[in-house]
Amino acid sequence: MRIVVLEGSPNKNGSSALLADSFKQGAEKAGHTVEIIDAAHADIHPCTGCIHCGYEGPCVQKDDMEQIRSKILGADMMVFVTPLYYYGMSAQLKILIDRFCAFNSSIQRKRMKSALLAVAWNSDSWTFEALEAHYKTLVRYLNLMDMGMVLGKGCGTPSMTKSSKYPQQAYELGNKLK
Repeated sequence: MRIVVLEGSPNKNGSSALLADSFKQGAEKAGHTVEIIDAAHADIHPCTGCIHCGYEGPCVQKDDMEQIRSKILGADMMVFVTPLYYYGMSAQLKILIDRFCAFNSSIQRKRMKSALLAVAWNSDSWTFEALEAHYKTLVRYLNLMDMGMVLGKGCGTPSMTKSSKYPQQAYELGNKLK
């Protein structure tokens, strides 16, 4: 299976990257091909809502999104990776997802698999409720098949994350994929 990991953390060496790398190791060990796309550092402009794409592209903006679009449509699975910022995904990942507008139908027809990897400093029981709801809505709207979530509570720093159970959970999620 071809997997694209959409990594949305502006911190290249943070807890989100740690989970993404653990997932990748597990998935590759299971025989899958994994590419991590650094959405946070790519040249991706916000959707302007111009609808020139006709909801099936191409987008009139000339940035990295056309290359990312090609990688997504060439994959069998998308993994969304984000730190929790004010109870939602990072702006960097959200900008990328907003640009799905130009190829929603293509994603919907593929019936891709998906997963969510997220980390947060907070460890309250309700910490990820809003992000989970958003992810589940994306899964429903885009006809994705959810393969699981790793929601790392209390992962405020990479050292906190490394000593938690979440990197192992991310590895196992990647490793159990069929």
